[in-house]
Amino acid sequence: MTAATESPPFVPSAHPYRWAMLAGVWLIYYCFGLTVAAMAPLVLPITRELGLSHSAMGGVLGAWPLVYIASAVPCGAMLDRFGLRVSLFLAALLIGLSGLFRSLAVDHLSLFLAVAVFGLGGPLISVGAPKLISLWFDGKERGLAMGIYISGPALGNITSLSLTNSVMMPLLGGNWRTVLLSYAVFVLGAGAGWLVLSAHPASRAVERRAAAEPRRPQLQVFADLIRVPSVRIVLVMSVGMFFFNHGLNNWLPEILRTGGMDAMAAGFWASIPTAVGVAGALVIPRLAVPSRRLAILFTLFACAGGATLLIHSPAGPLLALGLTLQGIARSSMMAVSVLVLMETREVGSRYMGAAGGMFFSAAEMGGVLGPLTIGILYDLTGGFAAALNLLTGICVALMLLLWVLRRTTARASAPVANP
Repeated sequence: MTAATESPPFVPSAHPYRWAMLAGVWLIYYCFGLTVAAMAPLVLPITRELGLSHSAMGGVLGAWPLVYIASAVPCGAMLDRFGLRVSLFLAALLIGLSGLFRSLAVDHLSLFLAVAVFGLGGPLISVGAPKLISLWFDGKERGLAMGIYISGPALGNITSLSLTNSVMMPLLGGNWRTVLLSYAVFVLGAGAGWLVLSAHPASRAVERRAAAEPRRPQLQVFADLIRVPSVRIVLVMSVGMFFFNHGLNNWLPEILRTGGMDAMAAGFWASIPTAVGVAGALVIPRLAVPSRRLAILFTLFACAGGATLLIHSPAGPLLALGLTLQGIARSSMMAVSVLVLMETREVGSRYMGAAGGMFFSAAEMGGVLGPLTIGILYDLTGGFAAALNLLTGICVALMLLLWVLRRTTARASAPVANP
């Protein structure tokens, strides 16, 4: 074959199928959000039937992040070894099985274990989605792609929070088990859809290229990454972000219900942050170019702190404002932080699997402590005021950590003076 007739080199970031791959990962992440939020509107019937206290239910809601902490790093290594196609299908399979097992739970232990299964599948999608973005997208499109895929779990949350009590429970005879089972069946169908999408030759070509790259020992990669000061700071920040997100997301319907709303109204009001988050996810990461990325993160942390103050309010404009601020923050804090990590010089697309595993493993420490701590504080104080005050303090701490990150990044990028 002559040079004139040779095929042009395959460039994933210029291939039109990148949008189909993004749609596939969006669908799996939608299922992630659907399953994460599915139990929050059902806290009351589940606790009544199984005889659980708020502390016990808080422990159940934090079960999957507990497993996630241990599995995120190995999942990052598995992703690099077996590729996106197998890993994301396995993620959907495990998430679907978690939903199935929840519908069969008979006591605290069986429900805890069912939710814990999610912690095996969750990291594969959490780490796999940024890895897919780093392989298929480049330049300004990365921010847009990050925003699009982050809208997936947000819409999954909206589906659970707004439709579970208003549509699914009445439609399925008020049986919370059947509701969870129906969600599980949908997730398993989405996994099959991903297998079809990822069978495209372009997808296979990207996986072959990634598999052909020389690999260093995984432990050495982790050790080198943890030595980078900005990576360490982002990992610490991730704990606070997930403490805020998981704690408030899981308990928000119950916080609103104890404030005087019925279950249906609480579900609709609790969907406000998620609805706002969809729009925010599509806009904010795209705006977070390197020159203003840290300033945007500071604004997001300030919105989160303002939300925790305003959610104390009764139903009305102040509460609506607080839930709107929560939606702005929760939609993009993680996405912008992952962009910071992805474009750190020592990380890049090559080590994004390892770095993503470290990020989500650290973050889910906050994911475990958030729901559990809020449940414990409720039982100790008889309300949610103390928990909301704690969340305000965490947001202030995140703003201080961001200041440290800015100084660290400035020092790392400063030119070295000639002797």
